[in-house]
Amino acid sequence: MTDTAAPPPPPSLEDMQRWTWVIGRAQQMLLEHGFDQMAKAAEIPAPAGPPGVLPGLGSGASLAQAQVDFWTESMALWQRFLNPAVAPADPPTVKDRRFASPLWQENPLFDLIRQSYLLIADHMLRGVEALDGIPAEQKDKLRFATKAVVDAMSPSNFAFTNPEVMAKTVETRGENLLKGLEHMLRDLGKGQLTHTDPDAFEVGRNIATTPGKVVHETPLYQLIHYAPATERVLAVPLLIFPPWINRFYILDLNPEKSFIRWAVEQGVSVFVVSWKSADASMKDVTWDDYIAAQIDAIDTVRALLDVPAVHSIGYCVAGTTLAATLAVLAARGEATKVASATFFTAQVDFSRAGELRHFIDDEQLKLIESLSGDGYLDGRYMAVTFNLLRGRDLIWNYVVNNYLLGQDYPPFDLLHWNGDTTNLPAKWHRAYLCDLYRDNKLVQPGALSAAGTPIDLTRVTTPAYVQAGREDHIAPPDSVWKITEHFAGPIRFVLAGSGHIAGVVNPPSAGKYQYWTNAGRAPSLDAFIAGATETKGSWWPDWLAWLHDLDAGTVKAKGARIPGKGKLKAIEDAPGRYVKTR
Repeated sequence: MTDTAAPPPPPSLEDMQRWTWVIGRAQQMLLEHGFDQMAKAAEIPAPAGPPGVLPGLGSGASLAQAQVDFWTESMALWQRFLNPAVAPADPPTVKDRRFASPLWQENPLFDLIRQSYLLIADHMLRGVEALDGIPAEQKDKLRFATKAVVDAMSPSNFAFTNPEVMAKTVETRGENLLKGLEHMLRDLGKGQLTHTDPDAFEVGRNIATTPGKVVHETPLYQLIHYAPATERVLAVPLLIFPPWINRFYILDLNPEKSFIRWAVEQGVSVFVVSWKSADASMKDVTWDDYIAAQIDAIDTVRALLDVPAVHSIGYCVAGTTLAATLAVLAARGEATKVASATFFTAQVDFSRAGELRHFIDDEQLKLIESLSGDGYLDGRYMAVTFNLLRGRDLIWNYVVNNYLLGQDYPPFDLLHWNGDTTNLPAKWHRAYLCDLYRDNKLVQPGALSAAGTPIDLTRVTTPAYVQAGREDHIAPPDSVWKITEHFAGPIRFVLAGSGHIAGVVNPPSAGKYQYWTNAGRAPSLDAFIAGATETKGSWWPDWLAWLHDLDAGTVKAKGARIPGKGKLKAIEDAPGRYVKTR
């Protein structure tokens, strides 16, 4: 029988008002609870005031003024809602993608919900700034926690206070919610938020496809040698150390975005380390092992090509370890093994390490221990941590689109990589957080060592190219800058547009962003920026020119320069099985 039942009528204004009040009140209660908890965390009294109100928190005159501002703006908001014909127009606000749909403005009720939320959110954040008498670090934590609560409680995250979700629900007769529930249950089953179509990409098929061979393997890493694309190549090869907390193919996403492929096409002999995702066999892996692995890779490439030195790149945490490796080699009188060192968004001095420091306290360290019973930390834990740093974009945006609106996941290679998590050796990961992020020992000469060799960064004289991302939230540019205060050799510092990923993965063909350089000797990042020259587009050609300035000598791309044709025979095709191991 054909279903001829008429669709249910849309909810009445009275129903909408009732549901809006219920959900709005629940949201307000959660905000109040979060505010009280943050006040306790800051060891200050929660503000007194009429029930349901969250004025800015401060002391003395600042608190009084915050309360006056809150009530003044609240009354103005209600006046506009009750009598829009005579009330002043809604003041211009910063563009917010969460409320981009016209439905938020066209319906007065949802407009009120939107503006009320923005008003409360603004005063909560301003209240943190008005706090007096607490340490800067504690204030930073409170600011981060407040922003997280504010983002979580946005009316866009709740079905009955989001007009787009309600319209979609009426249009599809609830199919969007069923599809969203299916998405949510699948994510709960795998213990990870999905950002992109899980079937759209496969490593070795349509990402990580630059031709090459695995030519060396240890229990900790595989060494990939990429096939040359030019008749002659630079005599000094390039060895790339990607972060072991992620898969290496962020530098080989696809032919258009691949730094690896681009470097090969510029006549560079490229080798890349592919770290193994940790398992129970790596429970005793420590700082010493990763430094030893980097030195082993350096010596392996030197021996294979019969060259005295390699150029090196360290990305993020692998750059931190590369700095320590250089210090170890310098202490052993072997600094000449590395002709140059390039650092992609890497930190050595963690005194300004940014928001990641909020996840390093006794409670977080206890949690890591509790999650590491088999000697390794599940990579999904780190994925959640990084997502929380950009919760609005990497969590709540997907909750709305995929759970509430029931939208299909778009294919996006970068987000596929972001979700391709890597397990971490628990002992080393905890030491990394304690020794570097918490205690900042790497910049204290002799405070750390590797295989019995004390580490002193001030002994590093290797020419260095230091790249930072202007909008990097993982390795802030002022933190990356501090490398220049510890190394003793020549340094070229480059500030790139965008952040931790897009600031690095920015091929010249894309014509995006820009970068800044400064030929003078700047005593600080602010001074560097003040005297910097801006260049449109990718910084990759600038890096290549710097490499040529160090040594432009070339050799024919034959013999050992062909993967598997030298003393090291091919083990398997790139990208190798380590990058596919969970």
